[in-house]
Amino acid sequence: MRTYAPRGETPVLRYRYWEHRSAISAITPDGQLYTWTQASSFDGPAIVRFLKHVDRQIPGKLLVIWDGLPAHRSHTIKDYLRDQEDCHVYLAQLPGYAPDLNPDEGVWQYLKYVELKNVCCHSLAELRTELRNAIQRLRRKPEVIQGFVRQVYPDLVL
Repeated sequence: MRTYAPRGETPVLRYRYWEHRSAISAITPDGQLYTWTQASSFDGPAIVRFLKHVDRQIPGKLLVIWDGLPAHRSHTIKDYLRDQEDCHVYLAQLPGYAPDLNPDEGVWQYLKYVELKNVCCHSLAELRTELRNAIQRLRRKPEVIQGFVRQVYPDLVL
């Protein structure tokens, strides 16, 4: 049997490492997907830009359920919510680490293990393109996105 490393040793594959690409997303019970990617990590101002973007896209009140990322509790976000004239955005915090209660986790699991399965990018630009294409394919499958919501909240009427 031929291997990439001596028997008993884990093979080490060398590749060019890139900085990173950060992504944030939101889903609706009717199967809509909103995303935002950027080259740097998400901080309070970037999250507020995403909230404003989603708020412009969805009419009426918006309930945002999110995890315990420290940036979610930043002063910038608190100021944004406090300064809204007619508050459309309401926040609900998930317990400490509870990915099983977050339907949006299904989005990233699906993208990683279905849409981007076996994709190996050679550059950050290629990764950005592949991710954008995978997100577009998922957007055309609202029933899959609704499944993420149904898996976490089976009693929710969609």
